[in-house]
Amino acid sequence: MKWEENFLLCSLAALCILTRLNKQVFVAETDASNFFKRRTRRSPKSRAEMIAENSQRRAADERRKEYHEEQLYEWKSYVEEEQDEQYERSHEKSQSWRQWHYGGRYPPYLYNRYGY
Repeated sequence: MKWEENFLLCSLAALCILTRLNKQVFVAETDASNFFKRRTRRSPKSRAEMIAENSQRRAADERRKEYHEEQLYEWKSYVEEEQDEQYERSHEKSQSWRQWHYGGRYPPYLYNRYGY
């Protein structure tokens, strides 16, 4: 008895799944006939197809170009900021070093002069 109930339940579930798949898997006759009417792989593309593909390609290239320009701009601004910070840090260090070693004794321009 148990195996009969299990078999009946499994076959009912399979029937439900197949009826749901029937609606999604199979295609109408008009769509199926259009599938075979499409051009083959070796036949040349129509002018409209070529224009559409080229416009899509151009749009993708433009988006890629804009993206790379934006990335380059962000990178350049980041590098400029880093260089400014580095300059400020080194300037502060050199100023503090000069104040420590030559605080009030020599004018700052004499530090880098050569005596002849």
